[in-house]
Amino acid sequence: MRRRILPVLLLAGCTTVGPNYQRPEMPLPAEYPSAAQKADAEVPADWWTLYADPELDALVAEVRSRNADLRIAAAQVEEAEAVMRQAHAALFPEISGSFTRTRSRVGTLTSPPPVAVAPLERDDARLVASTSYEIDFWGRYRRADEAARANLLGTQLAREVVALTLGSLTAQTYFGLRSLDAQIVVLDNSLKLRRDSLEIARARAASGLASELDVHQAQGALSDALVQRREAARQRALLERQLAQLSGRLDLKVVGGDLFALPVPPTPPAGLPSSLLERRPDIRTAEQSMIAANAQIGVARAARFPAVSLTGFLGGQSAAVEDIASSGVWSLGLGVAMPLFDAGRRAAVEDQAAARYRQTLASWQKSVEGAFREVSDALVNLEQASASEADLVERVQAARNALELSQVRYESGYSPFLEVLDAQRTANDAELAFVRNRQARLAFSVDLMKALGGGWK
Repeated sequence: MRRRILPVLLLAGCTTVGPNYQRPEMPLPAEYPSAAQKADAEVPADWWTLYADPELDALVAEVRSRNADLRIAAAQVEEAEAVMRQAHAALFPEISGSFTRTRSRVGTLTSPPPVAVAPLERDDARLVASTSYEIDFWGRYRRADEAARANLLGTQLAREVVALTLGSLTAQTYFGLRSLDAQIVVLDNSLKLRRDSLEIARARAASGLASELDVHQAQGALSDALVQRREAARQRALLERQLAQLSGRLDLKVVGGDLFALPVPPTPPAGLPSSLLERRPDIRTAEQSMIAANAQIGVARAARFPAVSLTGFLGGQSAAVEDIASSGVWSLGLGVAMPLFDAGRRAAVEDQAAARYRQTLASWQKSVEGAFREVSDALVNLEQASASEADLVERVQAARNALELSQVRYESGYSPFLEVLDAQRTANDAELAFVRNRQARLAFSVDLMKALGGGWK
């Protein structure tokens, strides 16, 4: 028996059916459409520290330690680790032990009757260790282990995707809140100007230098600014609640800050598009899904081949428990089972596995294409927002000068109050546009960090 089993054991593990994984070719352009540098440069893993805001750093740290989505992702990694250990354990024999102790009595009226010299009451004690082991002759369990490892790596990378997404969402929400702080300052200044204009209009109307129309127009402009101020405060409160949920601190209060104190970090070089395959955790997650699906083809194909199994047990049997060790029993067997006719069921299972692989391949390609577009979009957005800032500064200065002249002309009686109202609206819109563009620059820089996969070396 040993001579017969030995060749099978030597052959076991030498054959693995199914295709071996190779990364598919993915044609990518040689460079991004935007004129970005091609040389790589290091960006720290904690890329949000580039904005030099201690409060933002603290918020991101709390999100990474307390956010519920990250806790879910961590538990999913633990589950995938357990699944991998389960799949790997199938490569080894499973040994089970049992002990039984029975006492029985034989009837006297059975046919044939009991032997006269044998006692009617009998004791039986058994202690057995048994095993049944299917030799992984075709690599079915090794392919399953390969798939489980890929799923584990994919789950770990998915946790990185969640962390990167939450970090970028926290930063952009924080920038939105700081933008509203700046907008509230602009609107407070606008409210002061419009209250002053209302007082001037009332004084001129009382002295007969202006009509009541000017007063009503000034009051309408003031009410419009008050509505804008309340809307900005409402939006700020909502963003503050969003940060509270992200960080797990439901009582979070964010004090007002200066948006323009936040530096816009220099545009990181995007590198070659092909580097996204290694940088982006979502692309790497999609590739691990593809690796797992490819391994499942081997699992399905191995089921179409004969299964070779070893069975055996070793133990003792005796009427008295203390005599079990001196009464050894054992058994060793080899079995081969193979499908003779299944009406194409196993072939259909393999076709399903191959179809799932093609689905994961298409998903991977879609992830790569989406990543290329996200980087290109972020580069264009950041470039254009940066270029617009100088124009917006000139617009703000021109609007302020126009407002000052219109007020002087109105108070001197050279122009109607309508010109003052128009200048106030223009100045207010220019100030708000400048603030929102700075917020957009910061947000687009976060988009670029995220699109490039976060920090890298």
